[in-house]
Amino acid sequence: MDLKTQFSAFEFECGTDEAGRGCLAGPVTAAAVILPTVFSNALLNDSKQLSKKSRNTLRPIIESEAIAFAVEHVFETEIDSINILNASIKAMQNSISKLKIKPKFISVDGNKFKPYESIPHKTIIKGDSKYLNIAAASILAKTYRDAYMEKIHKEFPMYNWKKNKGYPTKEHRAAIKKYGITKYHRKSFRLLPEQYRLDL
Repeated sequence: MDLKTQFSAFEFECGTDEAGRGCLAGPVTAAAVILPTVFSNALLNDSKQLSKKSRNTLRPIIESEAIAFAVEHVFETEIDSINILNASIKAMQNSISKLKIKPKFISVDGNKFKPYESIPHKTIIKGDSKYLNIAAASILAKTYRDAYMEKIHKEFPMYNWKKNKGYPTKEHRAAIKKYGITKYHRKSFRLLPEQYRLDL
């Protein structure tokens, strides 16, 4: 399916998306991207549909061709404080606030968002597989978050974050059971199934 550039007819529409919502460790990361209305790229699609190599190929293309882009992390202590849904929306709004051009419309991947300033918005389920600006945001959010997880992996290699990126894999849960948790783990999340309950 060919992706449309954007949802609205506004000149400066930004797409926004997040990565890392379901992870046990690390930040939730969001990006906002305003693309030229004539932008096209045959490779660009929802980041979940692409290989790591394709995402890393697209990142500099998006960054050089976008009218504006920004990426923001919201870290685990804040996720624990305000919950992951609010943290995801905050990360998206923070990234929008950092754009060098104020968007006239916001297209949001998913079904939850809070009004941002007085800019009209639309939530679009599976928006990253329908609109190029949301797909571009999904790629930036994913590549920036992956790079961060690969960096903190060096500090705690036993959790293998360079591979699992903090998601709840069997290997990650087994490492939590064996080694306990780190400062990067989200303490508000169920980090282990009930039979492995930890007193956190």
